[in-house]
Amino acid sequence: MRVKRPSRAVVAAFAWVILTPVAAVAQEPITTAGGSPAAWIDAWTGSAQGVYPVGYSVAQPGPVGPAGPGNQAPLLTAAFPDNQARNQTLRMIVHPSVEGTSWRIRLTNEFGTRPVIFERAYAGLQSSGGNVKAGTNRALTFAGRRSVTVPAGRTVLSDPVSVRVTDAQSQHLAVSLHVAGASGPMTWHAAAFTTSYLSDPNAGDHTADIADTAFPHSTTSWFFVSEVQAQRRDTATVVAFGDSITDGFFSTLNEDDRWPDALQRRLAHRPISVVTEAIGGNMVTRIGRTPGGCTPCDGPPALDRLDRDVLDRPGVRAVILLEGINDLGGGGATAEQVIAGYREIIRRVHARGIKIIGGTLTPSAGTAFGLYGTPETDAKRRAINDFIRTSGLFDGVADFAAATEDPANPGRLLPAYDTNSTAGGPGDHLHPNRAGFLAMAAAVDVAQLERLVREPAGKRAA
Repeated sequence: MRVKRPSRAVVAAFAWVILTPVAAVAQEPITTAGGSPAAWIDAWTGSAQGVYPVGYSVAQPGPVGPAGPGNQAPLLTAAFPDNQARNQTLRMIVHPSVEGTSWRIRLTNEFGTRPVIFERAYAGLQSSGGNVKAGTNRALTFAGRRSVTVPAGRTVLSDPVSVRVTDAQSQHLAVSLHVAGASGPMTWHAAAFTTSYLSDPNAGDHTADIADTAFPHSTTSWFFVSEVQAQRRDTATVVAFGDSITDGFFSTLNEDDRWPDALQRRLAHRPISVVTEAIGGNMVTRIGRTPGGCTPCDGPPALDRLDRDVLDRPGVRAVILLEGINDLGGGGATAEQVIAGYREIIRRVHARGIKIIGGTLTPSAGTAFGLYGTPETDAKRRAINDFIRTSGLFDGVADFAAATEDPANPGRLLPAYDTNSTAGGPGDHLHPNRAGFLAMAAAVDVAQLERLVREPAGKRAA
């Protein structure tokens, strides 16, 4: 099959397209039509973690591939028979955290090995399923061009597009991408807990379609989309930075009930946008998995993705860190190694004038896999939590452990939080469910968070 190449005009436009390495993000101020100062802030993020299908997906509607480091996730064999997109359209559903009328959308080819040609791209309001609300679907442009080629290892930010989001509690954006030719390895975020929609291979361009009849396949992962920015005045971004517990494992499919989502609802009508930069299996350190595990599944460790996912994101004033249990239970790290990672993260965050809240590690006793359920891991977890609570290095503490631990069985999740809200049945003693995530969101001191995002750099809240 012949791959359509971009025109000379598109190639020439590269000098003006915001085509960036993965750690570089434009944060320039802008001005609204009325003359009031405004800025771009993050309204949704989905951490690029690796190449499909390596990763931990949840409720993926496909047959499970063979186990092993190279193939951990269920396979979308009908949509991607050779694990890549081929002349087809992907409709990714994302949930912005705030209202707005002007948006920029970042496409990523961070883990690809060849350029990906996005011949057309659209953004509009989801109505239901893969349908787009009539009158809202708008063409995306890149330096004024309708087509863009994203080289391997790079990202591209769209021009502003006007879509009116009036209710961030319920409205979702549908971002439709037509991949021309063969994509090669696809950069993805495995566990979206949100259903998106895929056309058949070689079905061509359906980005402008309102109906979802050309999208017979579904996925619970995000492909090629990593960020949605909103044009806002006086709004701060808060990044929830973590692993599968922040990514929402065992939350409810399509209900946006991760603990960062529940926190955003607590902050409704306040000028704060909470975004999630979390990857299932992620670790603080670079230690990696114990033998038999899948280090590539875990995404870049927090120390390596901190710039990309936190420090270089626009409008960030605070980060809530909840990560480290995988270092202990999956990598066999010591408490001291995790704490050393925390110290480096705190230093780098404070150097940018950003505040950081430490989230205590939730319990994992009874977990049957890895080292998560051992008494030794629980002892390390408690030592790390003592550091978070008492070191004074964090600007605040969210005591997630106290909110989720069973006082009658120390080291274990409360029974009410230890079931699976999506698949049903018992939990794994590691991941809280919807009820647990609501309790975790309630453990964040909202008044303190508001003070932190309003304070000048270098000051700390009392």
